[in-house]
Amino acid sequence: MTAILAIGGTDSSGGAGLTRDTAMAAGLGAVVRPVVTAVTVQTDAAVLAIHPSTPQAVADQAKAALTAVPAPAAAKIGMLGSAAVASAVDAALPREMPIVLDPVLKATSGGRLMAADGFGALLKRAILVTPNLAELEVLSGSTGSIETQAAVLVAQGCQAVLVKGGHGTGAQSIDVLCTGDGAVLSLAAQRLPGSKRGTGCSLATAIACHLAKGENLQEACRLGKDAVHRWLAR
Repeated sequence: MTAILAIGGTDSSGGAGLTRDTAMAAGLGAVVRPVVTAVTVQTDAAVLAIHPSTPQAVADQAKAALTAVPAPAAAKIGMLGSAAVASAVDAALPREMPIVLDPVLKATSGGRLMAADGFGALLKRAILVTPNLAELEVLSGSTGSIETQAAVLVAQGCQAVLVKGGHGTGAQSIDVLCTGDGAVLSLAAQRLPGSKRGTGCSLATAIACHLAKGENLQEACRLGKDAVHRWLAR
């Protein structure tokens, strides 16, 4: 059985965070080794409170999770909450472990969860960073094209950036994968009506699951987007 490390917050509404990570992984035949960075008090409409874990508690959870059988073969990182927690996660994870970083800056309901400059070395060592359009602009400090903004993040050290198009417009939701070798791949799906919390968590988790199963990055991104589209369509 495939296992991944899922690092993030809990969500009392069940709409996002580790609950969503676990559900997506289970649907793909994988298990989650969870590491709780914060307990958030949320409804679908608002973040009411955040109770962060200490950096030491996060590091201890990660180290224990890595000893599980089967051991996690990839990591999905969501909400971190602080630069100190990000640093603790970086120190705890094996250097060879593929990391999918979903750079959560604020909750869908509006609460701010992380400073843009708080990811530190994790941003540099990630095999993939998965910002939405707003997060990409904040992280890159640029208002240029998607490719230009993604190139800023790649220049900081990450191997690739998958820019999520769910917040865009048009009949299709187009995610854009930009890699360190300058390649650009568009992944399109029919845009579905309405919106749903937890899509970013689901996508990063699905990609991490497919990387853990041995898929290459482009195929993992394609399969991950397909998995999220099927979930939303249901």
